[in-house]
Amino acid sequence: MKRLHQFILIGSLLPLSWLGMMLVHELGHVLGAWITGGTVDKVVAQPWTISRTDLTDNPHPLLVAWAGPVGGVLMPLAALGLGHVCRVPGIYLLRFFAGFCLIANGAYIGVGSFDAVGDAGDLARHGASMWHLWTFGLATAPVGVYLWHGQGKHFGMGKGEGNVNTVATYVIFSLLVGVVVGEIMFGGE
Repeated sequence: MKRLHQFILIGSLLPLSWLGMMLVHELGHVLGAWITGGTVDKVVAQPWTISRTDLTDNPHPLLVAWAGPVGGVLMPLAALGLGHVCRVPGIYLLRFFAGFCLIANGAYIGVGSFDAVGDAGDLARHGASMWHLWTFGLATAPVGVYLWHGQGKHFGMGKGEGNVNTVATYVIFSLLVGVVVGEIMFGGE
């Protein structure tokens, strides 16, 4: 039964982390646009697509482009810090999510710089130097890996193979089912 719970927790947490990462990343773009006087036309953040924020007016495109990846790492770190202060049970889930966001955003910008993919391409077109993109990737992705270090016990892996929390497992699984059902019933671009 432990392996089943382990499989359900990991198998649910990974896609939820992907969707959550896209949401905080796009929220960063939205906040950046609003702060700089831009106008958001549409945000696309569906489980089956790569997220994006479309703007009608963008007076500061470089700042808005940076706001996505920067917000995409700072917001999860802030949530993790707040979780520690408030002694939230299951803090390892927030730690996993924060690590995921740092790795994903860092790789997206750092590696994306080589092919000018997505935000990395936008950043380069609006004046960011390649070394800025590489520095961002090198500063964030390793911190994400660090956040993951030693967390295997919460997922029933590694030294000491801890027990998987069944309540956390089924809460995460229920969230994933809710997202999938919601997308099927109400989804669409």
